[in-house]
Amino acid sequence: MRHNFLTPSAHYQPRPVNNFLAALPVKKSIFARMEKATQPKIIIAIDGHSSCGKSTVAKQIAKELGYIYIDSGAMYRAVTLFALRNKLAVDGEVNEQGLIDRLDEIKIEFRFNPENRRNETYLNGENVEEEIRQLPVSQHVSPVATIREVREAMVELQQEMGKNKGIVMDGRDIGTVVFPSAELKIFMTARPEVRAQRRYDELTAKGQEVSFDEILANVIERDRIDSSREVSPLKQADDALTLDNSDITREEQLDWLLQKVQQLTTA
Repeated sequence: MRHNFLTPSAHYQPRPVNNFLAALPVKKSIFARMEKATQPKIIIAIDGHSSCGKSTVAKQIAKELGYIYIDSGAMYRAVTLFALRNKLAVDGEVNEQGLIDRLDEIKIEFRFNPENRRNETYLNGENVEEEIRQLPVSQHVSPVATIREVREAMVELQQEMGKNKGIVMDGRDIGTVVFPSAELKIFMTARPEVRAQRRYDELTAKGQEVSFDEILANVIERDRIDSSREVSPLKQADDALTLDNSDITREEQLDWLLQKVQQLTTA
């Protein structure tokens, strides 16, 4: 059964290539060549554990290369928010059949916000970009994502988005299930304590009152659920490059990733 989660025309907006040279002048010679030459477009698949910065780096790469960024995690979070609002997910338990029966009521869109130059997530016409990042959704998204019918619908949409390449997508099964033939596959990870601290800092910066211990427990539990679920478990693709960013900066990881892209597209 195919579900109308996303309006095709609203998937994404073109975005210009920013001047990477200003941010990382040490790579001037490499990226000056990339800007001048017409490079073949590829699919970049980024998988990995929760709260290790997959979405952040995927957005940065897409911005620098002029690629389309697809936030697969936001899609599952939007479905989870729908479940929470409709009492189909309570205290970590999900009414799977109830959610499956109402999948046709869910419409997910990505709309480009010209003010912050980002794609934002809309659920049934409402901007939910902030709400889907909050702890209640984080606590329920893994069990929702294990539902076969939900994953099959999402994978179908994601594959449709990537037909013309030139995309960056992050998630749990992008390199293994959604785009097994992606030219560049990255598996990101970091120590659980590091990931929990990053999540804690992010939420407290938004004024939310949260417990570090609760967030750490959530990170560990999500790792367990994601890696052991029956449908599309979190697994590193055999040909994926590992990026452990526990002890490196965002600038260093972006630099490393862009060099990998350069090696592929100028070979």
